[in-house]
Amino acid sequence: MNISAKNLDFKKLNEQIKTATEDICITDCYGQRFIGSCLKEKKITINGTPGNALGAYLDGGVITVNGNVQDAVGDTMNDGKIIIHGSAGDALGYAMRGGSIFVRDNAGYRTGIHMKEYKDKKPTIIIGGQVGSFLGEYLAGGLIVVLGINSKDVPVGNFTGTGMHGGKIFIKTDKKLVGLPAQVTAEIASKEELLEIEKTLSEFAQHFNMNTQHLLTGQFYVLKPNAKNPYKQLYTAN
Repeated sequence: MNISAKNLDFKKLNEQIKTATEDICITDCYGQRFIGSCLKEKKITINGTPGNALGAYLDGGVITVNGNVQDAVGDTMNDGKIIIHGSAGDALGYAMRGGSIFVRDNAGYRTGIHMKEYKDKKPTIIIGGQVGSFLGEYLAGGLIVVLGINSKDVPVGNFTGTGMHGGKIFIKTDKKLVGLPAQVTAEIASKEELLEIEKTLSEFAQHFNMNTQHLLTGQFYVLKPNAKNPYKQLYTAN
């Protein structure tokens, strides 16, 4: 089903999406919000720039964007995939509980904050380029990978992992990571640890026509919660 969003506000556009009985291709998208919210089984392809909260509460659908996206993509998503052939704004994957977000280029501030995992639900965010400050703030679970493609400096901003008490963050860089908060430990990733991200990097490479082995080549840091992390006491009954 093809939908031109050129003369549709976000309410009318989302009404058409919800009533559609087949996969959807949206053209002429100019900032309409909440596209694909709570989507379960459908696939949406978007040509243009969707507005805030794309795929909010996504629960199994697949959204592909041929362009950039704005803020709060994948807010509290539970399952499914969001594939972005461009860059993302701030608060990407806020409070994700499951599913995967793949961003070919860059992302803004507070990517992956408050992410969490439970049993087989393990949310994943892969960023091809670089991200702004507060990456993985209060991270409680899940996986974040920043590949730093075409980045000449450390591909993350300040305060990475502030309040982190679960999950892992992998950062590819040959530069030294400095200024990390006390809640985080950072070590060079071992071969065994890199095996943890090989499968999801293979999928990332497939989406964006890249080479998996090339993506895995080079130095990765793995960030984990500090065992003496004071924030853990706020979230567990220790």
